[in-house]
Amino acid sequence: MLKFLSKVKIEFNALDPRTASCMEFLAQCNARKAKESNPSCQVLVKRRTDDHPPQITVTFVNGVEEAFDATSTPAQTIRTMILEKGQHLETEQMFREAGEKWPVIIPVEELQQYAPGTKPRKAEEKKQ
Repeated sequence: MLKFLSKVKIEFNALDPRTASCMEFLAQCNARKAKESNPSCQVLVKRRTDDHPPQITVTFVNGVEEAFDATSTPAQTIRTMILEKGQHLETEQMFREAGEKWPVIIPVEELQQYAPGTKPRKAEEKKQ
């Protein structure tokens, strides 16, 4: 998960009962496997003393930052989202390294062509 991130900032008040997601996400970030996947990823913890809701902010390796309200977003949901966006980043990088334009635009006529090894769509399926 951390291999797609350059920074993780976890903010919470230790006395707030809504910190479960923050604590679970912090544990995932501190796991050996996660740290080994990207040792240069900064994991920052800000312990708050006000009533600001628990928050997790991640910065992807491409500089895009995303903040999550940790009171309503489970740690596993955040992790899944990071992995999905990370796969998208890897695909984009692969195309750019190959000299291809991004995003890839597939002409409509190519989408409708028969591809060997696939079943052609029946007429009634095409109408739906």
